[in-house]
Order: sequence, then C-alpha cells, then structure tokens
Amino acid sequence: MIAIKTSQEIQILREGGKILAQVMKELGKMVEPGVKTIDLDRAAEALILSAGARPAFKGFEGFPHSLCVSVNENIVHGLPSSYILKEGGLLKLDLGVLYKGFNTDSAITIPVGRVSFEVKRLIDVTKKSLRLAIKKAKIGNTIGDIGNTIQRFVEDQGFSVVRDLCGHGIGRNLHEDPKVPNFGKRATGEKLVEGMVIAIEPMVTMGDYNLRKSDDGYGYASRDNSLSAHFEHTIAITKSGPKILTE
Repeated sequence: MIAIKTSQEIQILREGGKILAQVMKELGKMVEPGVKTIDLDRAAEALILSAGARPAFKGFEGFPHSLCVSVNENIVHGLPSSYILKEGGLLKLDLGVLYKGFNTDSAITIPVGRVSFEVKRLIDVTKKSLRLAIKKAKIGNTIGDIGNTIQRFVEDQGFSVVRDLCGHGIGRNLHEDPKVPNFGKRATGEKLVEGMVIAIEPMVTMGDYNLRKSDDGYGYASRDNSLSAHFEHTIAITKSGPKILTE
C-alpha cells in the first residue's frame, strides 16, 4: 500500500533531506586516494548525529554501518572497511537519514583521482539519467514512465541498467511501496499522485546488467566485473511538479 504524505510530512522530509545533502557534500570533499572507506562511514555517522538526526541504514536488515560504500564493479550496499581508495577507482556512496520519524535516501558516484574518459562518461550518463527520470515524476505519469526514461537513455549511450535492484517509496519506513524499477514500459505501473514520495536510483554498468553478491556478503557487484555507477535522490510528487528533497 502506498503511503501518501501530507504537506507537513513532506516539509519534515525536506529538512531531513537537507541534512543528508550536506553530509554527502562533506563526504565528497574527503574522497581521494589513500582514504580508508571506514573513515568515510565514521565521518558520515558523526555528521548525521551532530545535525540532530540518525543514520537510517545502521541496523536496517542487519546492516552494521551508517554508510554504504561500493568500489569499482561493486554497485550498492557495500560494507565500509579498511580498504584504501586507489587512484582511478570509482566510488559509490549511498546514505540514509532518519529525522523526526521520516527517512530520506541519496547516493552519489565519485571518481577517485584521475579516471578515464569512458569512466567519466559512465558517471555523467548515470547522473543525467536520474535528472531525466525526475522530470517524469509528476502527477498523472506512471512508475513505468520513470523506468522507461532511464532505460532508453542509458541503453542509447551503450551502457546497461541494473534490473535486479530498484528504487522505492520512502517515508516512515526506509523502503515502502511502490517499487521504482530503472527499466520498463511507458504508461505502466502505479500512477503518480500528489503526496507520493519516492527514491529514484539508476544503477548503471559498463557491461551487462547481471549481478552477483559482493565478496563482503552484503553488497551487489556486476557479474562480469564491469565498472558501475549509482545516483539517487528522494523526490516528492507535488502539484507544482517533482521536488528534490535531498539537495
């Protein structure tokens, strides 16, 4: 069942989303070769707590940390560790904030030092696919319109869209209805109505879209070990169009 949010609840989500956006901005400044991913996790948790919020991921379905850290072929839900970031790597940070009883969720992909032109293009394509999808998140459109927009753009650029993982509704619970796939057909799925809040999160690989469990047992990686990128925002469906709550 899809939980429709009131304007007051969306305002709380906006406040939590601003905290999340600021934390992500600070984490981005820390990313460079030589940094341990566990240090990013510790910084994320400290920043969230100092802002009067709580890390939404910690303890969720047994996840032991505040920040999901996934490197190179690993796509999402990776564990922070003593792994040291290396020049030319591709880092994905996925973070949730719980504020006044409501969750927001966001993800970014950051190059570690210098990366190749094709890796930059992967990042740019994934980020743009999210922007295009957000434009479709308006009253009267459908979940299928969002997924179709992501899929068509990404595949036209020669990359693949992950199909085994998807975006989701969000609010009092971190994962709510509806599911928001990154592929699909226009005019299918749930119709978007005022008050829906969804997390849109394209996950894109350089190779094919099949996945495997990451070596850490929590995350997911591309089965063919191709590099991947991931971006995410929490979006409110309003009368005046889609509102990004996590920026």
